[in-house]
Amino acid sequence: MWKIRIQKFHWRAKPSVAAPGPPAKPSRTAGVETNDLDGLSARDRLGRKILDYGLLALLVWTPLPIASVESWSILVIEVAALALFSVYLFLDQKPRPSPKLLSEMRLIRPVFLGLFVFLGLQMLPLPAGIVRILSPRAAALRSQYVPVSAQAKTATLSLLPGSTLAATLELLAFVLVGFLVLRTVTHRKQIRRIMLTLVVMGIFEALYGMFELYRNHPRNLFYPKTFNLGSATGTFVNRNHYAGYLEMVIPLALGLIISRIDLFGEPGTPFRARFARFLNRGLGVNLLLGIGIVVMAVALLLSNSRSGFVILLLSFVLMSVLTAQYFGHTRMQQGWVRRVIQIAAVSIIGFGLYIGLETMIGRFAVDRLLQDGRPRYWGGVMTMIGQFPLFGVGFGAFGSVYQAYDTTGMEYALVHAHNDYLELLSELGVLGFGLLAFGVGLILFKSFRTWMARRHPELKGLALGCLASVAAIMIHSMTDFNLQIPANALVFSVILALTMKTVYHRKT
Repeated sequence: MWKIRIQKFHWRAKPSVAAPGPPAKPSRTAGVETNDLDGLSARDRLGRKILDYGLLALLVWTPLPIASVESWSILVIEVAALALFSVYLFLDQKPRPSPKLLSEMRLIRPVFLGLFVFLGLQMLPLPAGIVRILSPRAAALRSQYVPVSAQAKTATLSLLPGSTLAATLELLAFVLVGFLVLRTVTHRKQIRRIMLTLVVMGIFEALYGMFELYRNHPRNLFYPKTFNLGSATGTFVNRNHYAGYLEMVIPLALGLIISRIDLFGEPGTPFRARFARFLNRGLGVNLLLGIGIVVMAVALLLSNSRSGFVILLLSFVLMSVLTAQYFGHTRMQQGWVRRVIQIAAVSIIGFGLYIGLETMIGRFAVDRLLQDGRPRYWGGVMTMIGQFPLFGVGFGAFGSVYQAYDTTGMEYALVHAHNDYLELLSELGVLGFGLLAFGVGLILFKSFRTWMARRHPELKGLALGCLASVAAIMIHSMTDFNLQIPANALVFSVILALTMKTVYHRKT
């Protein structure tokens, strides 16, 4: 009995007789995400690293060979996406996204699977009689342009099934990359790393574009520059696509800054305190982001892209409105937020206009706008849509089929509609375009609704940049074909997935 009492007394007294020393420091892992590489096999560790850095390498590479518009560079993207997906499949222990994200993905996955089933139907040889019922105009065009002796008993809904196959494989690569972002990015540091990589590439494109603008013999990196000699284009051929790339990257840089100053943090914190926090959290990175935004904005203005200029303004306005709406929703008074964003917008755009004022104003002149051929050939596109309403002319077939509807008398053949929505609607019809639009719209709707409800200050800032980035390129797509450019389409796919990933992110 005596021994038992002593043991009990000793057990109770043990915490109070700890050796004296300095106060214990907080755990370094307190509030920090755990490392899910712990406990993995060597093969899985290697696989995770290949996925992480493979995605980053793909983002760095795709803009460099004139935005990867040539067949060989598209093949590189497709092979890389398939290789990375194969690495993911062979992992023994796959990364674990948050349960809420997995639940949302189950709702979205059938939409994109349905889209690829639809594309397979476009390429599937069907009895000619069925094609005449489903797409009468497709059958009529074949009878008009294909000799009777060459006509077969089967036909496809796509007028050019070979082009549809090529476009489908390209789209599949972008979807796989987006899927990998959703499934393999499990830490905030990975989110920040992807965004920072895109920002660094945007700064490179801006500096390189301005450098080549003032050279006697400019280049697009690997190729001599032959188009848009008076505009900054970086490694892109077309100034509008160059502007589209920068439009997506600038909001990401703003989102990174907002997350680093803890804009959505404790209410009532004065701006001076937030700015001090911004300076203390990695001064070099912060300076890179601040200077980079100015450099990219100036380069975008020097591209002389009218849509780029307008969308740069809209990006600042959108981020300001969303921020103000959030603070209004949470009943916080943060008037300085709008003033800071507005002052930054005015300063950057004013400086850019000062540099390229004459050229930019000339681009908005009335006579230049009237000479723009877009409204003229959009009429032909609308005729195509009316004649192929359900199944379209075939994914990727627009450039060839449009020639039968061209009434503008242009000297060159129109390859793209200069409106991604009209072009996709003409190629996919209401059924295919509806699946694609519903899938993307569902991601954005769910992401925005979740963003409004989230309270994590860093993730909220990062997601705001992603939302503004996606909105910018989708607006620009009304007057151009940015999403037909592989480099821009890949970045769009990554940012769209990153938007959803960020708003649903939870510690693992």
